[in-house]
Amino acid sequence: MDIRIGAIVEKFIDLLLLYFGGFFEMVSQVVGNFMAQTEEIFLALPPLIIILLFVGIAWFLADKKVATFTLVGLLLIFSMGLWVPTIQTFVLVFVATVISLLLGIPMGILMSNNDFLDKLLTPVLDFMQTMPPFVYLIPAVMFFGIGNVPGIMATVIFSMPPAIRLTKLGLSQVPSELEEVGHSFGSNPWQMLLKIKLPLALPAIMTGINQSIMLSLSMVVIASMIGASGLGAQVLNGIQRMEIGVGFEAGLAVVILAIILDRVTSGISQSSDRVSS
Repeated sequence: MDIRIGAIVEKFIDLLLLYFGGFFEMVSQVVGNFMAQTEEIFLALPPLIIILLFVGIAWFLADKKVATFTLVGLLLIFSMGLWVPTIQTFVLVFVATVISLLLGIPMGILMSNNDFLDKLLTPVLDFMQTMPPFVYLIPAVMFFGIGNVPGIMATVIFSMPPAIRLTKLGLSQVPSELEEVGHSFGSNPWQMLLKIKLPLALPAIMTGINQSIMLSLSMVVIASMIGASGLGAQVLNGIQRMEIGVGFEAGLAVVILAIILDRVTSGISQSSDRVSS
């Protein structure tokens, strides 16, 4: 018996394109315009201003060591001539993370309040997290073409599960006694969520945000295979042309950017943990 699952998937995608092609085109235009405008704003500012801005954010949200590393790391990236690709990569990560969180956090809230939805979506999240990242590039290209937009959409799918899971985990760990106190004071469901549950679940949610950012950064590098710009394209060019130095410098810039984003978001998570405790 020959079961052609791939053929079934292809027919399903063809049906989606037939009936929802206009929707995908609208999403592509909205995401593409938002990314282009964000990238234009960052590139219009002098690099030194952006570097000092990131250093200040790192100092405020993390500590002096992270701020120092941010200063040295970004100056090194600028001196290697990779400032524009780094900004492009940062914008890709920023846009993909924003979309992931706008979809993932509300989904985690819904799953924490609905057992049926939790049981229904948990296998889907398992599937999303275990699927090789390269596979996401195929439907992204079919739905959105070549360029930054399909790279962002593939990144969103790849990076969204941690935000969903850890939001649900944080809300499910809120002590029932505190919920009873909230009910006794006449809090409605929205007040319970905003004033009790979300503040207590904030450390777990911030961990989910950190993981989503890290996965987004790894995926936007892979997305260079379908035309996404940034440091991933530099790495890909180094591989294709066998230019080891070009690929190494771009890879080093990716590592620096990843460390900065990880330390800053980890600092936010630790701060929220101290506040909630």
